[in-house]
Amino acid sequence: MRLGIWMFVFYSLFYAGFVAINLLSPLAMATIVFAGLNLATVYGFALIIVALIEALIYDAMCRKKEAELAKADKQKSGKSKKRKA
Repeated sequence: MRLGIWMFVFYSLFYAGFVAINLLSPLAMATIVFAGLNLATVYGFALIIVALIEALIYDAMCRKKEAELAKADKQKSGKSKKRKA
């Protein structure tokens, strides 16, 4: 399975956990969990941070693959020019 699909599945499950807590136990979101912040705030920030981290990872991996493909394409076009000459 592709990385993007795995990232989507992971984030969807992470977000589904947020929705499930709100649906099944909304009072739990008021629980103070970190530095005086409630679960809703911490979980919400975690959703944003995880999305940003996933985007940075995906971008880095795409850039790496694009560079590999560009290098291969350049080598391929260089060989075809030599054959024509």
